[in-house]
Amino acid sequence: MNLHRIIAVGALAGSLVACQSATYSPRPITTAQPQGIDGQWVDPNGIISSFSAGRFETRTTDTNSLLAEGSYRHVSDRMVEIELTSLLRQTTSRVNCSLATQSQLNCTSSTGSQFTLVRRI
Repeated sequence: MNLHRIIAVGALAGSLVACQSATYSPRPITTAQPQGIDGQWVDPNGIISSFSAGRFETRTTDTNSLLAEGSYRHVSDRMVEIELTSLLRQTTSRVNCSLATQSQLNCTSSTGSQFTLVRRI
């Protein structure tokens, strides 16, 4: 075996050992957490509420029928006030919601009933 061949085989073996001893450390995949309340939220009955640029609407999941619509405004960074009109009852009401977490919105209507919305992903 000539000297060049011995050096090449030695270099190849050294490269393979280096590859085997290196540890693979994958980077964690991070997704951007949604901020604020914009987006879609669902209640325990499956009704979908949408918040977008100050507009609010609630729709059924089966037929996508509009149940209520209105507007919302931020009272603070974690509190939102919703003015809505129920298309079924033809009534207007106010709901105050608190952003408990980025995926949970706790709400209380002007009549005192409470409900929770969960962010729909």
